[in-house]
Amino acid sequence: MIGIVGFGAYLPRYRIKAETIAKQWGMDANAIIRGLQLNEKTVPGQDEDTITISVAAAKNALLRAQIDPQDIGALYIGSESHPYAVKPSGTIVIDALGVGPHVHVASYEFACKAGSEAMYVAYSLVKAGEMKYAMGIGADTSQGAPGDALEYSASAGGAAFIMGSEKVVAEILFTHSYTSDTPDFWRREGEDYPRHGGRFTGDPAYFKHVMGAANALLEKSKMKPSDFKYAVFHMPNGKFPQEVGKRLGFTKEQLEVGWIVPWMGNTYSGSSPTGLAAILDVAKPDDMIFMVSFGSGAGSDGFIFKVTKEITKVQNRAPKLKDYLDKDKIYLDYGEYAKFRKKIKLNE
Repeated sequence: MIGIVGFGAYLPRYRIKAETIAKQWGMDANAIIRGLQLNEKTVPGQDEDTITISVAAAKNALLRAQIDPQDIGALYIGSESHPYAVKPSGTIVIDALGVGPHVHVASYEFACKAGSEAMYVAYSLVKAGEMKYAMGIGADTSQGAPGDALEYSASAGGAAFIMGSEKVVAEILFTHSYTSDTPDFWRREGEDYPRHGGRFTGDPAYFKHVMGAANALLEKSKMKPSDFKYAVFHMPNGKFPQEVGKRLGFTKEQLEVGWIVPWMGNTYSGSSPTGLAAILDVAKPDDMIFMVSFGSGAGSDGFIFKVTKEITKVQNRAPKLKDYLDKDKIYLDYGEYAKFRKKIKLNE
């Protein structure tokens, strides 16, 4: 049995409401909220970045797994907002956690599926017998240009998963990936904000790849949507995961627990992983979980998890996703938000 032995998430306390952003740009707030199904989003503090988010999420995962950090043989962080262009984020994280130095570390990038990419490689190394434990993290402080549609959704947060073969809380039964050269969203080296293909990001990109991975995963596993208690898909907004779930045959009830985007925004590489963490926070033994990520460029990773009896022993060992989502929120006005996200540039 190979799968998740520890999991943890983290979200910043700061928030900005969609109506606050809409008001700044003279937009119809109600239309924005209805169209994107987004109410508010997380904002990283001025001292927070992908590394600090990864450390916080990973510490929660270790609290649940209750393992010696020195037994972790690999640590991978998937993000499209690594603080350094050349220095790997993971070297700082392993020192903060007490892991290493006998550890393989790498930074992954594949737009919003870099987190599931890290999870997949961590799982594969444990499955291959290369190491006892490996950690995969998806974390981001995502970017959106002032006035762009992405500004309503691009948020911050992340989740960490420790893969192992002892005291597994969610066994990974099947995986599948679906990838093509579909340039729906990109950011060139040195540019502050990404660009996107507008409506092109829908059917040719998101829906094609999520459904491609999902249908292949269902075929490979010989399972159907009704076999699952929960499902979670990448959440670029509130509308897309609901629509793709409907197209695939999943119900709103199956999606509800992991559908956290209206109150969190799109955490990019942390999107579907944080949704999975929210599900694991409440899951019960023998529950089946279906997960498919999406990353522009473009590709999707799919996983099928089966929850074990170990889950009830670990759920209360660390803060839950809903704790971060609902408690101690601090709301910012647009000026404060612009300051936090360094959107105001001074000419040199």
